[in-house]
Amino acid sequence: MALNLRQKQTECIIRMLNLNQPVNPSGTANEEVYKILIYDRFCQNILSPLIHVKDLRKHGVTLYFLIDKDRKPVHDVPAVYFVQPSHSNIQRIVADASRSLYDSFHLNFSSSIPRPLLEDLASGTLNSDSIHRISKVHDQYLEFVTLEDNLFSLSQKSTYVQLNDPSAGDKEIEDIIERVVSGLFCVLATLSVVPIIRCPRGGPAELVASALDQKLRDHLLSKNNLFSEGGSFVSSFQRPILCVFDRNFELSAGLQHDFRYRPLVHDILGLKLNRLSVPGEKGGMKSYELDSSDPFWMANGSLEFPEVAVEIETQLNKYKKDVDEVNRRTGGTAGTEFDGTDLIGNTKHLMNAVNSLPELTDRKQVIDKHTNIATVLLGEIKERSLDSYAKKENDMMVRGSIDRNELLSVLKGKGTKTDKLRFAIMYIISSETINPSEAEAVEAALRESDVDTSAFQYVKKIKSLNVSLASANSASRNNIVDWAEKIYGQSISAVTAGVKNLLSSDRQLALTRIVEALMEGKPNPEIDSYLVFDPRAPKSSSGTSSSHLKGPFKEAIVFMIGGGNYVEYGSLQELVQRQQPVKYVIYGTTEILTGSEFVEQLALLGQKMGLGNTVATSSATN
Repeated sequence: MALNLRQKQTECIIRMLNLNQPVNPSGTANEEVYKILIYDRFCQNILSPLIHVKDLRKHGVTLYFLIDKDRKPVHDVPAVYFVQPSHSNIQRIVADASRSLYDSFHLNFSSSIPRPLLEDLASGTLNSDSIHRISKVHDQYLEFVTLEDNLFSLSQKSTYVQLNDPSAGDKEIEDIIERVVSGLFCVLATLSVVPIIRCPRGGPAELVASALDQKLRDHLLSKNNLFSEGGSFVSSFQRPILCVFDRNFELSAGLQHDFRYRPLVHDILGLKLNRLSVPGEKGGMKSYELDSSDPFWMANGSLEFPEVAVEIETQLNKYKKDVDEVNRRTGGTAGTEFDGTDLIGNTKHLMNAVNSLPELTDRKQVIDKHTNIATVLLGEIKERSLDSYAKKENDMMVRGSIDRNELLSVLKGKGTKTDKLRFAIMYIISSETINPSEAEAVEAALRESDVDTSAFQYVKKIKSLNVSLASANSASRNNIVDWAEKIYGQSISAVTAGVKNLLSSDRQLALTRIVEALMEGKPNPEIDSYLVFDPRAPKSSSGTSSSHLKGPFKEAIVFMIGGGNYVEYGSLQELVQRQQPVKYVIYGTTEILTGSEFVEQLALLGQKMGLGNTVATSSATN
């Protein structure tokens, strides 16, 4: 049975909507209870990709509201609350209970509610004489957003900036790490698995892996823990591996232009929570959902854009042919005479036609949707030469260099300011050695196009620091490392190492290659230094490489701290498709970022370090 995060999280939510009572195999409650659902913004984002309005009605939810909206009393009806455990939410719940808004309150917190907040809830409802209205309080461990069966985000914004901010103190870093660990713990609790954890040494990845290991250990000591049904006797090969990385491991994947359908739709059209809006053919905006209910999206998301266009055409022709076939069978074509002799046969054809209409209508809607999306994409691709950006960035990464004239002609050619900035940073990352006059020319070209260069200068700074780290002798190297760790709050040895050696000819991402090696578990110089944590093993043996922890593993959870994207997700899914026997990989990240959003975070860090040609505004510093 493969790990399916979407299915597991949906099951938890359905059980919650049914007042945490067991659910029938059909997925509905044993008895029909009408109820009201109250949620906060964060939990609304958890629910929206998983459960549609019509599904809510199926589970007896007749009304639903945001917790901070003013609401009128609804008597004799239970209310299901699904909110984050925060001070403001507790105050609101106490106020609702004291006003007797609903008959009974079933409180579900997205993660474990801290004791002080639980005490506030108890004292608040006692003082207002409404404690009898609180039926149940549940910790749901659902504080993450699942977008596809194997894709999740913790929706924790700007983690990359917070972890790399030169002014961040130890306490702030610890708080961020704790938030990430708490989100990952929710994912593991929902899947009810205790994985073997692997990560590179140093930096946020080790901090998160080590803190998660400790949190799981502490939790496994309690008698009725969330993982007890698995039992600690489960043999190691049935457990998944959790590979933790941080964005600096492979900066380029967060920036590059990609020409595959799913990354393009995300990067160019801003896919959020599986939804997007594009201009319609007849004016106005059209909103679409792109999720597992869309067969075209699921089948073709990983194809290059030109192949998608061909596939849309193929589907359209097939649809037209099927419509013609239905018309022909039901006598709908012009010129055929109906003589009544085949009445029974014709009635059968009519029945078949009527039955096939909904399916044909659905197919037509999907074709129209993707035709519209592809048309808008094509307009952007042509206007911004995105195919050229994708190809040239790829060539740069493989060759480790680019012709100077070609480089400058791209920066002076088509594309938005952000496209040019991303391209310039990709040039810095992919070059094994940076020619100062060339870098200066690049910067001048960016300024000419009125582009803020702080993100470019920030990456250049890390890159030069990296080079000096590599060339310094061991004594001075320690000083540089100390200094680097003070500035970046982490070890930066892997940030922008010459990427040429990271890429094989088929341009497999370094992340994918490392995950493949970790899942195989064979000796490999690239991963031999990776740390190993087994939360089920005695503490003394963790961090070392014991043989049973090496794999091979059938299932992996890959987690990227500081922002992930559909490029990495797609690359990992391709890895899965070419594996025999079948393997499963779930990809998760602190937040899913487009290339433009990631560049903004790099720019912010550049500004915090006083780099760039613009003065940081006060609004950009928080």
